[in-house]
Amino acid sequence: MPPKPDAGKKSIIYMKVRGGKPVAPGALAPKVGPLGMSPKQVGDRIMDSTTDFKGIRCVVKISVQNRVATVKVLPTASTLLVKALNEPVNPSHKKGDPIFHDGDLSFEDVLEVARAVRYNSMSKSMTGTVKEVLGTCVSIGCTVNGEDARDVQESIDNNEIEIEEYEGVPPEESSE
Repeated sequence: MPPKPDAGKKSIIYMKVRGGKPVAPGALAPKVGPLGMSPKQVGDRIMDSTTDFKGIRCVVKISVQNRVATVKVLPTASTLLVKALNEPVNPSHKKGDPIFHDGDLSFEDVLEVARAVRYNSMSKSMTGTVKEVLGTCVSIGCTVNGEDARDVQESIDNNEIEIEEYEGVPPEESSE
């Protein structure tokens, strides 16, 4: 029998789940069972914290310390873009079928998503971050202001669209 984990030690688990839906305890049991947590309780906490992202796949960070789980949704560009599209949840969607997001976003929505993911970006400037988000628009299939996202990227490259640097405060991270 393996040794019991230290109760004071902080364990972090990352999972990709569908927002607002219950997570199968069978999927959670191998991850949180050895930490002394009930998969059902952790699944309920995940479901409660992802209600804003109903039907959208999102990444959650589960921190377990002293047998208490805290769940935080980590926003990614694709998750925030699909949320900005305000598409209705399709209950008849089958698991293997691809989902096409053929909506239209405003450039302001793209800038808002870029500000949200700025500190996870590998880009040096806000212009690069906006272009990363536009690349995500290409991959999920949506348009920006009625144009293909590649054309908007080209407009940025040709200095037809000016993007101001974003000097926001980085999100606080607890010391680990």
